[in-house]
Amino acid sequence: MRYFKIVLVLLAMSITNANAERIKDLASITGVRSNQLVGYGVVVGLNGTGDKVKSGDFTSQSLRSMLSQMGVKIPSNVQIKSKNVAAVIIHASLPAFATPGQMIDVTVNAIGEAKSLRGGSLLMSPLKGADGKVYAIAQGNLVVGGLSASGNDGSKISVNIPTVGNIPNGASVERSVYSPFNDGNSLTLNLHTFDFTTANRLAMSINQAIGPQTSHSINGGSVKVNMPRDPAQRVAFMSLLENLEVQPAQSAARIIINSRTGTVVINNQVKVRPAAVSHGNLTVTINESLNVSQPGGFSDGQTVVTPQTDITVTEEDKRMFVFDPGVSLDEIVRAVNQVGAGPSDLVAILEALKGAGALTAELIVI
Repeated sequence: MRYFKIVLVLLAMSITNANAERIKDLASITGVRSNQLVGYGVVVGLNGTGDKVKSGDFTSQSLRSMLSQMGVKIPSNVQIKSKNVAAVIIHASLPAFATPGQMIDVTVNAIGEAKSLRGGSLLMSPLKGADGKVYAIAQGNLVVGGLSASGNDGSKISVNIPTVGNIPNGASVERSVYSPFNDGNSLTLNLHTFDFTTANRLAMSINQAIGPQTSHSINGGSVKVNMPRDPAQRVAFMSLLENLEVQPAQSAARIIINSRTGTVVINNQVKVRPAAVSHGNLTVTINESLNVSQPGGFSDGQTVVTPQTDITVTEEDKRMFVFDPGVSLDEIVRAVNQVGAGPSDLVAILEALKGAGALTAELIVI
């Protein structure tokens, strides 16, 4: 009997923590984030798929500037003609706590008339942050997942996007970004999704695991946590903190509608009050035809063309269905599928239910 009670307790605990999530999955630390970098460069070594270099354009100016830095001077009246180079924009993400010497991935995008970057190499290009300072230097051979081919008759085939490529570990970090992680005696956790209940539960979980008055919620999106004064202990403290499990609150009832693709997403919190729904499709078909009226022989009549219009109205046979009080998501989908309603019909039904006050959910159209 005692063994049976222990099994019941363990089973109850497993059910309670079934939907629990780690703090690292629910929130992020203020100031600990990645920073975006962007730069301009030139890709060389293309097999005739580069920009059409013209006098005065940015690709020609880039070539002249690059060759001038290498000691090669080209007279201004000489036009550079090359299809093996391409002007590109480079962007990368600088991770938090990145230090000089570390390597990061970069993405290279053609901005000119280049048809493909396959087989090209990016020459040394600086990557700058929002403050205009150089934080990394990019260079290397491109990995392009797409390809394109064309014939003399104008036919062309393209797979994926051949004008975008990646360089794994293609940039070297030259400057680190300041992080406030080691400053002060506290830090702030920012929830990915604003919710008062989740913020309160997060603070309570930290206080239960570490100690009273360790944390408190500032608002529905932020929780303040007291940190050890010794910076050497903060990494171990955060390792313990981010692996604590919290039971997040149930999300608000929402229905997301994508009007362009017809996609409808309904979460399990949506409820419907008692309502009766009848939905049918009305199809109107209009056919136009021309009739030619010929006069009799040796008569003074004229040939007349008269239009003839046939209009047909067809209404699909749809059944009426009733929503009982507190209908769940499964019952809504089942009832709509029984009458054969498509995505567009479902949107019309949901909007009508919302307008009638029978739908307890927020309609979000994107």
